[in-house]
Amino acid sequence: MELTTVWFCLIAVLWIGYFTLEGFDFGVGMLLPILAHDEVERRVLINTIGPVWDGNEVWLLVAGGATFAAFPEWYATLFSGFYLPLLLILLALIVRGVAFEYRAKGHGVAWRGRWDIAIIVGSWVPAVLWGVAFADIVHGVPIAADGEYVGGFFNLLHPYALLGGLTTALLFLTHGAVFVSLKTDGPIRHEARALAARLGILAAGVTVAFLLWTQLDSGDLASGLLFVGAAVALVAGLVAVGAAREGWAFCGTFVAIALGVAGLFVALFPDVMPTTLADGASLTTTNAAATAYTLKIMTVVAAVFTPLVLLYQSWSYWVFRRRITVEHIPADHAPATAR
Repeated sequence: MELTTVWFCLIAVLWIGYFTLEGFDFGVGMLLPILAHDEVERRVLINTIGPVWDGNEVWLLVAGGATFAAFPEWYATLFSGFYLPLLLILLALIVRGVAFEYRAKGHGVAWRGRWDIAIIVGSWVPAVLWGVAFADIVHGVPIAADGEYVGGFFNLLHPYALLGGLTTALLFLTHGAVFVSLKTDGPIRHEARALAARLGILAAGVTVAFLLWTQLDSGDLASGLLFVGAAVALVAGLVAVGAAREGWAFCGTFVAIALGVAGLFVALFPDVMPTTLADGASLTTTNAAATAYTLKIMTVVAAVFTPLVLLYQSWSYWVFRRRITVEHIPADHAPATAR
């Protein structure tokens, strides 16, 4: 297998890790005004992702860095053509991260309320825009013969791309609700499980529509099999939700997102950014790649450090595996005026 193909697969794995892990982070933030009815419950929800959200974002940083190093032409065209949506995602992630850190620095209702809004908005914006961006990448965008993006912002907002944004938002909402039911106990757990069942039905319908459209537009046998697997995993997760088996339900939504993203990359290959112009030129794993020497060095570095990162992140999830309840929230985090 050529190193260009190896690195395309590795970048796909990084994005799979990001969407499956950061996906439930986004879901929890998006559900904050729905599942949390007072300050104590808001703190419970935030604490479910408190130890892991920043580690989950590392997958995005590594995916971006790997794309820059392995496929510089892809990186350059992507960040020039998708400048505005990627800037909005970046700003949302920054605001969201600051909100997690600063929310507990004050005790006033107004103070915490403003940071709660930042968490909610900072979760919704990337949850939607990542779906729009990936749908555009798979479908194709206007790329000229010299590899430059020649479209505008509104070229990215066609029906297929908007359906992609709706798909990721609903999947992350369902994934987040399942995660909350897995990580909490008491009334929040039961409410999150009931909400996951309702959201999951809607998410399943929209996801099947998006994956079917993708398959008809640019899929092949391999991507079709992955899309079917994603749909089966999502349905199995919803069945587990109904049976109050939160662990299996989380595995179902996790695998559904993973197989769905994998299918998108398979449908995209060997392109990395196809063009929609008759006289344009698509970027492929060959013409967008770095030099062979660069890819060799990167492969050695990845082989050494990737297992270490995976071991550390697995250990952190194991350490913070227990459920959280309102009884675990100290009194100073729940002032009476916040109710």
